[in-house]
Amino acid sequence: MTERYLGEKTPKLGFGLMRLPQKDGVIDIEQTKKMVDLFMEAGQTYFDTAYVYGKDGASEKAAKEALVDRYPRESFTLATKLCAWLQCDSEETAKQQFHTSLERTGAGYFDYYLLHALQDDTYEKYDQYHIWDFVKEMKAKGLIRHWGFSFHAKPELLDRLLTEHPDTEFVQLQLNYADWENPDVCSRGCYEVARKHGKSIVVMEPVKGGTLANPPQQVADVLKAAEPEMSAASWAIRYVASLDGILTVLSGMSTVEQMEDNLSYMRDFKPLDAQEMAVIGKAQEELAKIEQIPCTACRYCTEGCPMNIPIPDIFAARNLQTLWGQEERARKEYANETKDKGKASDCIACGQCEMACPQQIKVIERLRECAANLE
Repeated sequence: MTERYLGEKTPKLGFGLMRLPQKDGVIDIEQTKKMVDLFMEAGQTYFDTAYVYGKDGASEKAAKEALVDRYPRESFTLATKLCAWLQCDSEETAKQQFHTSLERTGAGYFDYYLLHALQDDTYEKYDQYHIWDFVKEMKAKGLIRHWGFSFHAKPELLDRLLTEHPDTEFVQLQLNYADWENPDVCSRGCYEVARKHGKSIVVMEPVKGGTLANPPQQVADVLKAAEPEMSAASWAIRYVASLDGILTVLSGMSTVEQMEDNLSYMRDFKPLDAQEMAVIGKAQEELAKIEQIPCTACRYCTEGCPMNIPIPDIFAARNLQTLWGQEERARKEYANETKDKGKASDCIACGQCEMACPQQIKVIERLRECAANLE
């Protein structure tokens, strides 16, 4: 079976190259190299990037410098993605992303190649530009080993896509214990659809953009009471890694310390037992009591904002108010992030942000809320 082949030899921790360490506004290559070295030394192999990660392909270029140029090609697996609805305006420019990614990474071929961020307002682009057939052609040429897609919508659309494209080899889904029953993200529903179709799953956002690495106090208290020495992030990552059919779990690590923490419990991964699963259940109960904006800071919403509003940063400031009650810090963060950019009240309700948001956030409504509480 495809799922067995895909997951047979793949370690359960994947290195997501979306949130690499920064120095003077650019990726810190030396720190990234150290993180890559630690990851490889621990026997981990899966690296994930995308054409649209970072300015001018900074993430893919970093993958070349920190990984591809320094390790034998057969010693690691590299995934990247083609985004037919962002940074392109035609079938030709969409398909060119693949060739540009090959050039940027110097990888020669991609072990895993994905159609990027399929959701209600974007999936038709992949039909319009004939991308499904294109990736199969690239696989036939030996330039792709396995192909699939990343997904940010409801289970009904996922079921339809997997029914229409049964030769899809794997899917990448946002799974975490916070969104398991979230009606906007539908982690559980999407997971069950993927398993119904027999697909292996790559997990993205297991710590929900860092939120579950530093959860609200009442959630942190539940986790600490159960295991005082384990980090909050470890609970989140081990939870999804324990699910059936998981190929690997991506962690978008930004520091050496985060890498060391993840490797401490994923080097010799052990699934959560029944007692530990019950702890996650208690954490979910506490999370459900708290109102928050479920932003993961992917920044897809800022790409075409005509008012240059730093939406994720504004939402982060608002969550400081609602999650932590840090009124003064929230207002200070808001003022700092909007100093040379648009404010929440500058929103003209054009709607491009809502079309791009993988979390299905009602961005316009939330910005009005932020303006009322932070300005």
